[in-house]
Amino acid sequence: MTPRSVRDGAGRAAAPWVRTRLRTAPGTAWALGLLVLLTSFLAAAFPRAVEQHADEGLRHDIAVADPRHSVLELNNPQPELQLPPKEREAAVRAAALATVHDKVRSALPAEVLPDTADSAYGFRTSKPMASQDRWLPRPDRVDPRLTYSTLSALPDHATLRAGAWPAVHGEVTESTPEVEGAVTEETAKVLRAKPGSTITVPTQDGKRLTVRITGIVAPKHRGTAYWSAQPLLRTPALVPEPNLYPPRTYWTAAVLLPPDAAPVLLATTGEPEMFWRFAPDASALTASRLAALSSSIASLEGGPGLVRMRALAGSNATFTTDLDEILTGYATLRRAIGPIVTVAAVGIGAVAAVVVLMTAGLVGGRRRAELALLRARGGSLCGIGGRLFAETVVIAVPAAALGLLLAVPFFDRARLGPSVVGPAAVAALVCLALPLGAVLPHRRPQLPGAREDLMDARPSRRRTVAELTALVLAVGAVVGLRRRGTGDDGGDLLLSAAPVLVGLIAALVLVRLLPLPLRLASRAVARRRGAVGFLSLARAGRGSAGGALPLLALLLALTTAAFGGSVLAGVADARDRAALHTVGADARISGVLDAAPLPDRLIRAVRAADGVREVAAVQVVSGVPLPADRDGTGRMKNTTVLGVDPAAYARLARSTGLGPFPADRLRAAGGAAAKGDAAPKGAVLPVIASPSVAAELGDGPRELSTPAGDLTVRVAGVVPRTVAVPDSDFLIVDAASLTRKQTTTLLVTGASPDAKALRAAARQAGEGFSVRLRSEERAAYVDTPLLKGAWAIYAAAIVACAGYALLAVLLSLLRTAPERTALLARLRTMGLTSRQGRRLLGLESLPQALPAAFGGVLVGWATIVLLAPGIDLVGLALSTGPGPVALDTAQLRADPWSLTLPALGVVVLTAAVATVQARWAGRRGPITELRSGDPR
Repeated sequence: MTPRSVRDGAGRAAAPWVRTRLRTAPGTAWALGLLVLLTSFLAAAFPRAVEQHADEGLRHDIAVADPRHSVLELNNPQPELQLPPKEREAAVRAAALATVHDKVRSALPAEVLPDTADSAYGFRTSKPMASQDRWLPRPDRVDPRLTYSTLSALPDHATLRAGAWPAVHGEVTESTPEVEGAVTEETAKVLRAKPGSTITVPTQDGKRLTVRITGIVAPKHRGTAYWSAQPLLRTPALVPEPNLYPPRTYWTAAVLLPPDAAPVLLATTGEPEMFWRFAPDASALTASRLAALSSSIASLEGGPGLVRMRALAGSNATFTTDLDEILTGYATLRRAIGPIVTVAAVGIGAVAAVVVLMTAGLVGGRRRAELALLRARGGSLCGIGGRLFAETVVIAVPAAALGLLLAVPFFDRARLGPSVVGPAAVAALVCLALPLGAVLPHRRPQLPGAREDLMDARPSRRRTVAELTALVLAVGAVVGLRRRGTGDDGGDLLLSAAPVLVGLIAALVLVRLLPLPLRLASRAVARRRGAVGFLSLARAGRGSAGGALPLLALLLALTTAAFGGSVLAGVADARDRAALHTVGADARISGVLDAAPLPDRLIRAVRAADGVREVAAVQVVSGVPLPADRDGTGRMKNTTVLGVDPAAYARLARSTGLGPFPADRLRAAGGAAAKGDAAPKGAVLPVIASPSVAAELGDGPRELSTPAGDLTVRVAGVVPRTVAVPDSDFLIVDAASLTRKQTTTLLVTGASPDAKALRAAARQAGEGFSVRLRSEERAAYVDTPLLKGAWAIYAAAIVACAGYALLAVLLSLLRTAPERTALLARLRTMGLTSRQGRRLLGLESLPQALPAAFGGVLVGWATIVLLAPGIDLVGLALSTGPGPVALDTAQLRADPWSLTLPALGVVVLTAAVATVQARWAGRRGPITELRSGDPR
């Protein structure tokens, strides 16, 4: 054999380090790979879920918005009068309008994405014109006012019910005396029109223009933008004449003309205009293009975009849409949701990072003897760290890539770019934490069997500096959040990390304070005869001083869960209060504007309905003028006077929490009110007033003139709001003191008032009486896809935090599992029973579980108290409600279940793991565990 062959054989005999290590410990490699896989999957899925839910929320808001607000409309007045008639007529014909429509559509920005199916264009009268035909209905002897419009592609969006489609016969000009038209079924029913009916249209020169109805049509899809952008095209409306009392109403409706009949409208007095209406198609719209879309709309309404539109449609063209308001509402809600979702992201990210560090510590601890031997034989820190880094890279990078690939199909509509950052960060953290955590303890030689007990450890200066730095960051985040709030920009990362920083500080404080109760408990147990308690506390005190990581993971998980529960509780509480503000009680029965008197039979029926516990009768008198200012400026204000039964109304106000007051404050002196008689003339009546009204009236008696009688009142109390009129100024007076008494509103309290019985009683009493239920108002607050997505993401984050907390407990116990097993084996040789062994391990784990559970409850509550002033949930809770509600604020509210249940779960979980470990160790014999020279 040649020397070269000897050298080659020796080279082939050297086994590669990475392959050898992976084959030696495949279980550890698979466990680490699985942890990286799951963490990378969550890191990749989180931004994809946020983006997809944001996109769905934006599309939903645009899709469900009223087409009158969401459509994009370009209008241009009729052609200039100095143009020749032929040019004016040609400019409004269907061909010319279609050409402009196509050019405008192609010139719109890509973010607008107009939908061709529901878009329309035509020529219409912008001002309704009175029609004097005798056969038309006149409810209050007022002539109906009609608009006339051509509409593109009418046969594609309507079905002919009677007659024939309107058409033109020959060329229609400005002077054509008669054209054909059509109306919808609803319009024909109201106007009593039928095929063959004629309508006379007023013209500028006084000549007769007749529109003959030839067809009755029905919309195919009445809810689309084609028909709903201008509802008058399909549905007539009864409109009151302005500035008249009592009001007189008249009908207004639309008549549809064929497209080429547009020139005839030039002769009318209806100020005709051309219009091009585009329905936005949000099916491909994404939240990332929201800023570009808002900028494009602003440009079209009054910027370079409008200049381009005028170059195509005319120099006087205007572009109008309320889509920007829809986008602003969506952006406001998204900014309100952003900090909440970021808290979940930071929370689960912090817990996952802690678990990764615990895993690195566990792996490094298991290989401490091996690495110490390599150092003793001359291995450098860089060389050992490089080999460990290569081992980790082989496991972590493929696992992180696989986690990313698994997350993509779950949210396939999101962008790939933001999803790569999370798995890359996870892989980098694992690849750096494991080698560094394993190598750094070997910078100096270590004595065999040396320990750093929790009871005797003294924190180093570096640790103290790091803890003080974290404390400064936590204080800054909490103070910044309380002073600035989440703000219009949604806050920043430091503010969103405030709950995590508070949990971090709490964990550090608990680790520093934990030796004190352990010493006290050890002294107390040492005097007792039993050995199990003393051994368990001694074992807990001999635990590693680096046990802050398990406690930190548990506290962060509990804080994140408590914060999420407080957000949900605050939102639910705000919606409950909003529903109460709107209704005032569990149910409210009233007439039009709370002014119509309720008949006695209705009041009796309401009191007898199922589920009604008490009924408070209220007389609402609106528009009562207050006395003029004492300074003689003549400035006057109006208020609402409420005549109530003091006892019943005070009970209602106390039960709802809206302006409670003692009933005796409204009792008039002299007892007249108690007998049911009106107050004698000149008697001063005590009243409860809102703050502004009380400031106007002052402290002395003031005279009021009301439809219910003349009163002399003195303010006896001030409350900020009241149940009958929660959002306006008021005066509450004893109804028995009023001269003209009547009940206009009933406020019903009860566990579940029978809605059917209440509405049946209102119908039987006559028309104009309405029934509103608090439960129905509360149910009207529905979550949009954006809100549902945020709740789903936070719920998934809490579940993931619970999983990582479980893993943290397991890793903490696995770190000391060999020592525990050996201890049980030695103690069993001394007569320790299996039951005592289970008690020993269970009691040994309690010093870690109990501080984590108690600290989790305390830290969760403290986090909510500290951060509540800086987080306003009004936009988050009420943005999807049926209407505006004047709530001052909606803050976080501690949820007892979110605080206590996860904490109890930590204790139960730790005890269960300790019990399982004790049972498993009890099945192995002492000979198997105890060997000569075993350092455990």
